[in-house]
Amino acid sequence: MSTTAAELHGRLGHLLKHAQARLAALNAEALAPFGISGRELAVLLVLAGQEAPSSQQRAAARLGVDRTTMVTFLDTLEGKGLLARRPDPADRRRNVVVLTEQGTDTLRRATAASDEAERRFLAPLTAADATGFRTALKDVALYDGPA
Repeated sequence: MSTTAAELHGRLGHLLKHAQARLAALNAEALAPFGISGRELAVLLVLAGQEAPSSQQRAAARLGVDRTTMVTFLDTLEGKGLLARRPDPADRRRNVVVLTEQGTDTLRRATAASDEAERRFLAPLTAADATGFRTALKDVALYDGPA
């Protein structure tokens, strides 16, 4: 390997880009039988993780996406029969979003498939290194800077 190639392969941005691309490919393959993408799985996870039915706005805020993007996700998932919008019983001016029975089943099976894709991605690492890798990524991703 030339010095330039070695330098490139040592760059964090290069490594992260290629690691993310590999994980995305594994995840896309795992989710294909369920007809959903990784981002759609994230929407389902957020909606399922709410103690009470979630509004579109609350779900968008939790995912860090704008309202228009969230509406597009919800329209797509509703079209697939995975969720439904219903009037909020406490405030009829807004809708809440709930998973359908099919959505709950798809979420369960797709999450298991995605978890297996992550295991395949982390296979080159020992269990301890995989845990450390996750922890380090979380620390870096959630770092807000010095207090």
